[in-house]
Amino acid sequence: MPAVRGFEDLVRSGIGVLPLPRAQGDLVVETLSDERALVGLEPVWNRLVEEAGLDHPFVTYEWVRTWWECFGGGRRLHVLVVREGDEPIAIAPLMINETRFGGWRVRRLEFMANVHTQRSDFIMTRRREEAYRAIWSLLLEQRDLWDVLVLCQVPEASRTFRELPRLASESGCLTGLWHSSDAPYASLLGRWDDYQGGLPAKHRANLRNRFKRLGRLGDVTLEVVREGEGLPAALAEGFRIEAAGWKGQAGTAIADDPRVLRFYEILAGRAARRGWLRLHFLRAGGHRVAFDYSLHYGNRAFLLKPAYDPKYAAYSPSNLLCYLVLRDGFEGGLAEFDFLGAEDPWKLAWATSARRHFWLYVFPSTLQMRLVRWAKFGLAPRLRRHRAYALLRDAARVARGGLKPRRPGPEQLGRAKGRPA
Repeated sequence: MPAVRGFEDLVRSGIGVLPLPRAQGDLVVETLSDERALVGLEPVWNRLVEEAGLDHPFVTYEWVRTWWECFGGGRRLHVLVVREGDEPIAIAPLMINETRFGGWRVRRLEFMANVHTQRSDFIMTRRREEAYRAIWSLLLEQRDLWDVLVLCQVPEASRTFRELPRLASESGCLTGLWHSSDAPYASLLGRWDDYQGGLPAKHRANLRNRFKRLGRLGDVTLEVVREGEGLPAALAEGFRIEAAGWKGQAGTAIADDPRVLRFYEILAGRAARRGWLRLHFLRAGGHRVAFDYSLHYGNRAFLLKPAYDPKYAAYSPSNLLCYLVLRDGFEGGLAEFDFLGAEDPWKLAWATSARRHFWLYVFPSTLQMRLVRWAKFGLAPRLRRHRAYALLRDAARVARGGLKPRRPGPEQLGRAKGRPA
């Protein structure tokens, strides 16, 4: 078989394309179902992301392909591509995952995403209303392949929240919405002095005090690694710092899971080639005492993984690193620094606002899915309001992991507000 050079070659070859693409007016929707199909989309994927105005890296080709290579095991690709004539104008980066949900074994049609994916959405460039309808029409025709549609971590401003519930309702399906997290961010528009002066007075005083104390160990500086021969060693050092803290003790550090480690290593290489990668280190007396793994996409920064060496905890090294990184962002002309995740107190000390995220569920109106929806959005919220639920949940977690319950400290990066089953 000849090499697949681009999207049109892919479609003509039939690799990973389910038969009988769905037409909606003059729009055609095709389903791509294996990894070679995903590779074939590389020439057009990021162009569509840019045309769609998506200002984050979590639906870029580099992110999605890396995610699939590292976490896609046991799942089936189900990427939908909407074409206007011969030209792709929209992508729905979906997969099918068989899992337990609400007590039942179901086939979830969902974004290619997990806890490491902080934001998701459809990639829509033009004729968006028609493209949403074309995608939904095909999904209805493919109802024998999935039981519930789950769209995770969609920002509140997304058009998906208007289009999908409307289309689902027209088709007699049921929906549910779960508020997952409010991701803090800091606007970097304006002057650094004005931003710094607007921080809480106590926070500024603590920073001055800790910079002074840490400075007694030697010069305090910011080190930035973007690419080059030193990148693998810098990554390894950053992951060592993360594993030295509470995440290493809890078994949740990057280095504790080979798939997660591989994901962040491969992503770093691909992001570095695109000029997106930033590994920030706080150095004191020649030693790296804090670390963060960030991506710069467009004119925004996204904080994926912060960590600090617990030997320096008394100096609040993550906050000192954040100070230097934000100052560098102002000087470099960034518009925004997105802390991602949830509204943890340490982030709120820096943030100027927060961005809300939701999970959108679509249930066909069958008896089983009605029961699943009731369990998820009716019964479960009532149970969670009871103190006994929290006690049983914590006991179950301890029994599964053999871990003592922990109270995260102010330096720790909080996870999102939990993730639904």
